[in-house]
Amino acid sequence: MFNRRAALAGAAALAFTLSACGQNSEVSSEGSSEGSSEGGTVGIAMPTRASERWLTDGKSLVEVLKGEGYKTKLVYGDDDPKAQVSQIGNLIKQSVDALIIAAIDAKSLNGVLQQAADAEIPVISYDRLILGTKNVDYYVSFDNEMVGRLEARHIIDKLGLEEGKGPFNIELFAGSPDDNNTKYFFEGSMALLQPFLDSKQLVVPSGQTELNQITTLRWDGPTAQKRMSGILAEWYGSEKVDAVLSPYDGISRGILSALTSDGYGSDSKPLPVITGQDAELASVKSIIAGQQSQTVYKDVRRLAKAAAEMADDILSDRTPRIDNTGEYNNGVKVVPAVLLQPTNVDKTNYDVLVSDGYFTADELK
Repeated sequence: MFNRRAALAGAAALAFTLSACGQNSEVSSEGSSEGSSEGGTVGIAMPTRASERWLTDGKSLVEVLKGEGYKTKLVYGDDDPKAQVSQIGNLIKQSVDALIIAAIDAKSLNGVLQQAADAEIPVISYDRLILGTKNVDYYVSFDNEMVGRLEARHIIDKLGLEEGKGPFNIELFAGSPDDNNTKYFFEGSMALLQPFLDSKQLVVPSGQTELNQITTLRWDGPTAQKRMSGILAEWYGSEKVDAVLSPYDGISRGILSALTSDGYGSDSKPLPVITGQDAELASVKSIIAGQQSQTVYKDVRRLAKAAAEMADDILSDRTPRIDNTGEYNNGVKVVPAVLLQPTNVDKTNYDVLVSDGYFTADELK
């Protein structure tokens, strides 16, 4: 294979000039899944097996890369940043030809990615932008600000805020503080919600409105449940919650548990509007049952396909096509990116998940 690392700087520069022309759009923690081709080996480092979506991502990446003629080595870090660093180091020692990494801690990979650079192994940052290193070559994700906007738009529409209704009580939740996507989701949501907070149509009784006050380490549902229970106990004696901005389905389910434990879900105390993300099966069923209100559907099979095609382009000495050249600065460099578009899903249109083949009708029963 060609000297990939030496070629990538020129390829990325060329990608910037080409991007205006068009858009592109089993396993243990140390396990591997092997194809039978001679096309090379791609190392895949996923963050956790505790989330349904990351299992789907890993499986999809393996399947698409195998179809492109590559062997794969898939590892899961199980939400342990040090374990992920060790796993990536092992993949480098095994001389993989490229790395696709969804980081657990976006700032913890500088050292091991220098090892990848020294070994001339290209790195694709998958869904979560890797921060603080020059040794990440491309980024593949969904439009993260749009995810936040879709969640906020659902709240605005369900509460009738643009018709002047209110005031309503809302509480805000955000993702993990070590995930760079967290700020994009939050900024997207607040771009739409802030005017209603300023006008007092939306009120946050807890007063917790800053990003550093509302994050949820590791996107953990029980952590969100504990925080929501504390908010209810301290701030909602005679008040009721009308909406909760939640950035992810697992967090949403934790919030729902806290609310139902506090008596929500009855005719006299209905559940608030609760958003989400990732269209996880349990949350889609919750939406159908009238509990969680909304989720953002990100077809991770398309994301896996985009990442696999990018890896194939790099390893075949082709310049990957990108569609974003300026928004994703990791603190050291602007990382050229491919961004896919997410879809709003609620009780009115969840059948799109069946028509897309993401779930079967029987799975949603």
